[in-house]
Amino acid sequence: MAEVNGVILPFVPIGGVDGLSRKPTSISPVPKSSFEEILANEISNIKFSGHAQSRLVSRDIDVSASDLIRLEDAVEKAASKGANDSLIMLDDKAFIVSIKNRTVVTLLERNQMEGNIITKIDSAVFA
Repeated sequence: MAEVNGVILPFVPIGGVDGLSRKPTSISPVPKSSFEEILANEISNIKFSGHAQSRLVSRDIDVSASDLIRLEDAVEKAASKGANDSLIMLDDKAFIVSIKNRTVVTLLERNQMEGNIITKIDSAVFA
């Protein structure tokens, strides 16, 4: 039978008796994110659909942390009025948002809106 500090053990631990005297390994620190990334994640409950994310990239649209704050506020206002699907205008950007799912479905900039018709919305918010 194995003995540890004068106590007889009815079993041999995995790794042997010598493994019991080892100190636990330290945990590596979590990589730090930028302040803007953390702020955007904490403040905004708004999600971007896969389509909206691809539009961000293909149309080279920049959405800042302050834009996300304003978008969140606009979504709250639309929800308080019972909206389902809204066109939310932020300066020169247009967001089509599912209010119920809190998800940006698609987005475009003012120069891309000319001649377009936006359908399947029940409200518009100018923020």
